[in-house]
Amino acid sequence: MQKVTNPEQLKKTANSLRKVIVEMVHRAQSGHPGGSLSAIDILTVLYYYKLHHDPKNPKWADRDRFILSKGHCTPAMYSILAELGYFPKEELVGYRKLNALLQGHTSIHIPGVEMSAGSLGQGLSYGNGIAFAGKMDKKDYKVYVMVGDGETQEGQVWEAAQTAGVHKLDNVVVLLDRNKIQNDWFVEKTKSIEPIGDKWRAFNWHVIEIDGHDVKQIMKALDDANNPAIVNGKPCIIIAQTVKGKGVSFMENNPDFHGKAPNDAEFKQAMEELDKNG
Repeated sequence: MQKVTNPEQLKKTANSLRKVIVEMVHRAQSGHPGGSLSAIDILTVLYYYKLHHDPKNPKWADRDRFILSKGHCTPAMYSILAELGYFPKEELVGYRKLNALLQGHTSIHIPGVEMSAGSLGQGLSYGNGIAFAGKMDKKDYKVYVMVGDGETQEGQVWEAAQTAGVHKLDNVVVLLDRNKIQNDWFVEKTKSIEPIGDKWRAFNWHVIEIDGHDVKQIMKALDDANNPAIVNGKPCIIIAQTVKGKGVSFMENNPDFHGKAPNDAEFKQAMEELDKNG
């Protein structure tokens, strides 16, 4: 599909998708708004600017792959897939309803979804497998894996990081949503992951650190992650500093809205704030 290269247009699209996220979670009275809102700028730039994909042909052999390892943040991913035409927007109304297409965690039955997610920590291992296959098949697609910062406490993440580093899987790009809140509390008060950049460097990864809400920085980071002269044969991680619940004042940096739906009054306030942001 044709790339969107205008940063202002990407920013406007991300804000529009924030409204869809809040609407989905409010309608279902269930879901994870905080981490979806922190990730949506990154995912908007990824899908509209960088990813090689075709909504009309979701299984295109040469497509780039995106894996949402923090698989509970489906409102962000589903809102984009619907907007791009992977499935009808009407499916968003059935989010988290029994027998509907769009369940709370990603499922490979959904067009555009590469991995069924459940327990955290598995996405990078899965992505490594796809990356190995790409190398064996002499394909040049990229594998992007979004992980949460609390998720990086998982041992499996570090086994996968070591594997990618040892085997120089330069077709792997991790997107770390560093929103500093996991489940219902703060990452640093649960189990500190710092110095996170140095840890990935020690596993032989190229590390890029950015503001995960600055569209221009996200665009440049994705460009650099695809530049062989910069990554130098290494897998790449983009550590994106973000705000949980970004764009909705009472959700921002609020652990309560990790997995809590807004009530009617909160929904009204959220939509008014997002409308003002344009």
